[in-house]
Amino acid sequence: MNYTPIGTFYGNPHYKYEAPRQGHLYPSHIGRIVLNEGFNFETALRDLEGFERIWVIFHFHLNSHWRPTAKPPVPPLGKDRVGLFASRSPYRPNPIGLTSVKLIKIEGLTLYIDEGDLLNETPIIDIKPYIPKADAFPNAKAGWVDFQQIDNWEIECSKIFLKEANWILENSDFDLESFAKIQLNRGESILDNSRKRISIDKENCKGVLAYRTFRIEFSFDEIQKKMILESVFSGYSSTELAENSIDKYGDKNLHRAFIKKFIDAP
Repeated sequence: MNYTPIGTFYGNPHYKYEAPRQGHLYPSHIGRIVLNEGFNFETALRDLEGFERIWVIFHFHLNSHWRPTAKPPVPPLGKDRVGLFASRSPYRPNPIGLTSVKLIKIEGLTLYIDEGDLLNETPIIDIKPYIPKADAFPNAKAGWVDFQQIDNWEIECSKIFLKEANWILENSDFDLESFAKIQLNRGESILDNSRKRISIDKENCKGVLAYRTFRIEFSFDEIQKKMILESVFSGYSSTELAENSIDKYGDKNLHRAFIKKFIDAP
């Protein structure tokens, strides 16, 4: 059984940890699906413009294996993992994904979408219209998900963080603000140092979140259920940023410029 992708998704998330768990919870993350030329897909797109949402069937192109169980971001009470088929985990026997996204507009063979959870260069297998009266069952039981204790926190950005993060985004494709909000919105579930890329100092209500080779400092208030993204600093040491050092990730010039502008500047 062979499938040929009909197109490719292009957007900001390049790594798995940058993609939101549920796309509709993170609006204003615009991406685009570019369909392949030469297959008369222009005609296939006819009449789709009037639909507000579409189903996108895609290939988990970065996964090479599957797992019989999965660890959800918020696991069921008394459990750490659930069976794969009772989860939305991307590690599946057949690496096929399904997501409902908001359709913004169509221009030729390009579909502009929002509220997606796709990674850049994801192969697209098929597109179908989302029909509420056929696809939405708001009163349907959702198994262990109905008993989740989800605790979404408010996340704010300091002026310093916004200035630093915006500069980094202007000079690279590193979107630190989006990444931090995706990683930290579960609040208490990350305050026990169990999550990767996060270190917590509960005594001082502070934490550090690693994003590639940058680090994001944040503070938190467990009573008000609030986090503040405070500032950014380089994950490289001064020795690692020496001019003759190996640049494994190709981003040391970005770090040097960042330090010169925000750290060394008077």
